[in-house]
Formats: sequence, C-alpha cells, structure tokens
Amino acid sequence: MQPSEQKIIACIDGSIFSDAVCDYAAWVAKRINAPLELLHSINHHQENADKADFSGKIGLGSQEHLLEEMINQDQQTSKKKIQKGKALLQSAKDRLLTHGYDNPACQLKHGDLIESLQELEPEIRAVVLGLKGDVHKDQPDSIGAKLEEIIRILHKPVLVVNHDFNPPQSLMIAYDGSQAADKAVDMVANRQFYQGMKCHLVCVNKNVENAQQMLEHATSRLNGSASLDVATAQLKGKVEVELCNYQEEHSIDLIVMGAFSHHLLHEILLGSFTHKMLVKSQIPLLLLR
Repeated sequence: MQPSEQKIIACIDGSIFSDAVCDYAAWVAKRINAPLELLHSINHHQENADKADFSGKIGLGSQEHLLEEMINQDQQTSKKKIQKGKALLQSAKDRLLTHGYDNPACQLKHGDLIESLQELEPEIRAVVLGLKGDVHKDQPDSIGAKLEEIIRILHKPVLVVNHDFNPPQSLMIAYDGSQAADKAVDMVANRQFYQGMKCHLVCVNKNVENAQQMLEHATSRLNGSASLDVATAQLKGKVEVELCNYQEEHSIDLIVMGAFSHHLLHEILLGSFTHKMLVKSQIPLLLLR
C-alpha cells in the first residue's frame, strides 16, 4: 500500500453489486484510514459504435437531415447518461452517509472505465468493483467484460466483490510460491489492514516436499506479525476446486492471491487460474499484481 493521500476507488455502475461495492470500499477505507472516492465512468461512444452509416445510400438533403437527427439523438443519450451517473453517485453517497462514512468524494468521468482508472492510477491505493454488471447477472459462469483487463492493466490491489457485505474476520492466502504470491504474503504480514484476522495459508501442490518447503518459507514471513493467527494447509487436486472447498469448509471471508502470474501462452492454452477463481469463488477476492 502507498501514501495515505491515495484513495480507495469504488467503481459504481448501478449493477447488482453496487451497494456491496460501497460497503466493502468503506470498510477498507476505514481500516487503513484512507480517503474514499466513488467513481462512475460514462462511455458516450459505446452505442455509436453499433450504429450503421447510411449516409452514402441517400440523397444529399436526406444525409444532412439524418446527420442532424443522429447528433440530436446522441446529445439526448449523453444527457440521460450523465443524469443517470449523477443519480447513481448520489445514491451511493447517501448509502455511505447513512452507514456513518463522512462525506465521501464523487467523480463522474467521461470515457471508458479502463481508461478512467489508468488515468487515476497515481492517485489510487486500491480499487473496489463488482464481479459483473447487469448484462451478465444471469450468467453464473461469467464475469464482467472489462474486469480481467482492469486487473491486468492496473498495478494496484483490486478487491472484486461478488455478494452482499460481510465484514471479513478471516482470510485465505492462495500460495503457489510465485512472486505475486510472495507479495500477498508480505502485504498480509506487514499491513495494519489485516490485524486481528485469522490467516489461512493454503498451498495446492501434488509434490508434497515442494509444497512443504513453500509453506515453511511463507509461514516464516507471516510469523513476524504478532497480530496474525496463522494456520497452514497442504492440499492436492484441482487448484481452484480445492481452494474454494477449503474456503467453504472453514467459513473464510476473503481470499488474497496474486493475479495472472502465469505466462500468457500458458493462460491461452490452459485457461487463466485467476479467471477460474473469479468464476468459482463465493467470497470477495483481493487480487495483487
């Protein structure tokens, strides 16, 4: 985590997880005493890309009339999007005020959400956003269209919310010995944010000796924090299945893991482990690059 003036950014889109995003973002901001900002991004060109261009198939006068109508329609659509965005931010702000979070900042950005977050990245301490929007809400094996790209592009912690707020009392580190996994261990060991939580350090690896060495290496780093109660587990099997089963069995509230640590070719051939965890997990994931 970075200097205290950096913000927790809560991405608000009016989807099924927007309220939970507000709640988790406020919880994070309070635990680390960081400012909180609600962000809604408007992509004015999203619909325009799907419109057909008929101007070459009609007469000059009709072309001018059609273009004028299209411009007026675009202006009206943009105004409605701005009004909706302001209403969503105000609703989110009211929710936070009701829950005792004082005067959160709001920002309405024009452009794609990915571009907005890239622009804001120097000001960001962590991002909180929902697993999926309304487009995918009835598709159980899907995630938001932009979620993976946001996680790949941003070099900031990303908390992905997938259900109603439940204040985390415990966490699980999915540990595989990678650089990103070591970063997760160091962050948990050295940050006030995790104090008082039960920490489960879990390694899924068919090689018992390698798994034990990795767990000992990571445990030695975690044991330096007197505020952590650490339990370790060595499992075999399909990684995402074993991790999620362990989480459910021990009623763990938060998963902390590195994101996209494999080579891109590996992900193309075998599928992204991060994507599989996003789809299968029933609790929020804190993803680190």
